[in-house]
Amino acid sequence: MRFIVGLAISGGGPTSHTAILARTLGLPAIVAAGSALLAAPEGSQAVIDGSVGAVYLNVARADLDRAEAVVAAQAAARAALRESRHQPAETTDGHRVEIAANVANAKQAAAAIEAGAEGVGLMRTEFLFLERDTAPDEDEQYRIYREMTEVMAGRPLIIRTLDIGGDKQVPYLNLPAEENPFLGVRGARLLLTRQDLLYTQLRALYRAAKHGPIKIMFPMVTHTGEIEALRTHCARARAQVDGPVVPIGIMVEVPAVAVMADRFAPLVDFFSIGTNDLTQYTLAIDRQHPDLAAQADSLHPAVLTLIANTVRAAKASGTWVGVCGGLAGDPLGARILTGLGVDELSMSAQDVASVKAALRGESFAAMQTLAERAVAATTPEAVRAL
Repeated sequence: MRFIVGLAISGGGPTSHTAILARTLGLPAIVAAGSALLAAPEGSQAVIDGSVGAVYLNVARADLDRAEAVVAAQAAARAALRESRHQPAETTDGHRVEIAANVANAKQAAAAIEAGAEGVGLMRTEFLFLERDTAPDEDEQYRIYREMTEVMAGRPLIIRTLDIGGDKQVPYLNLPAEENPFLGVRGARLLLTRQDLLYTQLRALYRAAKHGPIKIMFPMVTHTGEIEALRTHCARARAQVDGPVVPIGIMVEVPAVAVMADRFAPLVDFFSIGTNDLTQYTLAIDRQHPDLAAQADSLHPAVLTLIANTVRAAKASGTWVGVCGGLAGDPLGARILTGLGVDELSMSAQDVASVKAALRGESFAAMQTLAERAVAATTPEAVRAL
């Protein structure tokens, strides 16, 4: 990736994993550019503007000069933000929010801490299973998770169990083809049916937890019975390796959980709201659909209402709640989420400094008012207009 300076793809969506990886790497990117992009002559010079989702082909020299000036100005702005990246995200009236990062490995975790992150709110373990011919065994996973605890040096570390399915497929697992994998056997649903994968990962996690604090998070939970079953498996795996007790939480990404959050909260130690999947399930829009990508907007008041309900139920139960979806890394989204009362925001390391700066620049009271108005709005555009 050393010589890649930007990505422009004809399909996909802004919360597809290609887009997430581009953000993690700090690359400007546009998605769903359509067939016109494929017709561009090979070797064309182009300017990619990821902020508005535009790609300009065959640009004149004067336009290139202007683009280079914008790049330089953005680099200077990022450098200025870096100076305060380790300061806490504390509002002008003293309310503090934990800022964490979404990572896939120890190298990214170290880079996130350097970028100002105070912990890891989401380690995506599915990347350990990709681009290989066999699943990682218990010892390999243990070494990776232990390395994560060493890098984190006591900082918060939430590790999500295997989240295969949807737009992430692993051929060697021999999973049956599904017409709609986003609504199929994925996340916790898969682990409960493939207990070989579940116990291998849980034993590795509990062994690693002897070396530093770890929280275990299960994705794609839909029923309270799944939590009860997963807790039983966790207790059994912990006993097998004589591991410590660790907090167990779930992703809130299925609307059913957000609607019934008051009944889920007492069963878990924490919630982490995945706004990307919660948005696609709430709005019935595939997050990778090129024609609907712009409509898959996490600032839709329906999504914000579900988040507000989740936070309210979590607070009533004394359950910690974070957000690890794309909305957390958006300065406007971060202000709204803070106003709704979340405890932590986890995002790409590239977004940490700017989100911290946005939260430091306003009062918690103002963010609460903003959040109330956002939830009461009727469209995402009305939310942005606030």
